[in-house]
Amino acid sequence: MQKFVNDPSKVVDEMLEAYVKVHADLVSTTENERVIKYKHAPVKGKVGIVTGGGSGHKPAFVGYVGRNMVDAVACGEIFSSPPAQMFYDAIKAADGGKGVALLYGNYAGDNMNVAMAMDEAEDEGIEVKKVVANDDVPSAPKGEEAKRRGVAGEILMWKVGGAKAAMGASLDEVIAAAQKAIKNTRSMGVGLAPCAIPEVGHPNFTIEEGKMEVGIGHHGEPGIEVCDLEPSAKIAQRFCNVILPDLPFESGDEVVVLISGLGSTPVMEQYIVFNDIEKILKERGIKIYLSYVGNYFTSLEMAGVTCTLMKLDEELKECMDYECDSVGMQQFQR
Repeated sequence: MQKFVNDPSKVVDEMLEAYVKVHADLVSTTENERVIKYKHAPVKGKVGIVTGGGSGHKPAFVGYVGRNMVDAVACGEIFSSPPAQMFYDAIKAADGGKGVALLYGNYAGDNMNVAMAMDEAEDEGIEVKKVVANDDVPSAPKGEEAKRRGVAGEILMWKVGGAKAAMGASLDEVIAAAQKAIKNTRSMGVGLAPCAIPEVGHPNFTIEEGKMEVGIGHHGEPGIEVCDLEPSAKIAQRFCNVILPDLPFESGDEVVVLISGLGSTPVMEQYIVFNDIEKILKERGIKIYLSYVGNYFTSLEMAGVTCTLMKLDEELKECMDYECDSVGMQQFQR
């Protein structure tokens, strides 16, 4: 394992210490050093937006803290859920008196710790409601969507929820918009090479040279098939064959497309994947309204990409167009 680290057990703390120094114009620490907040949070009279999850996915999760995005984030160890106390501290840091929307991914540890944090917050008189992202199509069959993991679609959920809150919506309205965003979103990943957790010191799974894992999870969870590496055009076809029929996405729909690298895949290759997906969508009469290509939700140095599509309506368009400023995503008013 070759990494730029000092003590492998302190990588998250050292990363966050530096992150706040570099991005002091946007974020600040709280009394809990693992909870990072928007510099001006809590914003009085605005619904607070909170998320959290394991580290190792930069810019997720901390990279989406900022103006009109996430107000506070709980940062766990590498690929591990933040404890309940961190989620609770993030809730307090985001609470501007209008309630808090907790928007996070569907993982057992997060579900358990969020439930405890919400109970504690409600005991303190803070109204908290949640939306659980479950956009990863290969992780559970159709009809069992509640079992699916949350992956890069969480970013679009944060974008919509953050915009709706910034517009002055109520907590129920923010929750409804965030739930619509994730309900209209589907994702899938393809992995080409594994990653290594610093404290472990070696890859936690394997992908043989010349092979690819279709449907891989962000922590290396098994996909639906291991097969020979294919050209980008065939991989794009695999993405579309799984994602499009699941919602379904149909001719006449307008969508957001988000292609994210998993850590070590060059952005050049990510654009090639996007180009092949765009051609398929065009052939099927699906119009791309917004496109994102880059390292938006990674997994340390894993090689591969995820493809995320969100079907739009007028409310979701308005939220996606709304200005925001964070390290992971910036949007100018369209």
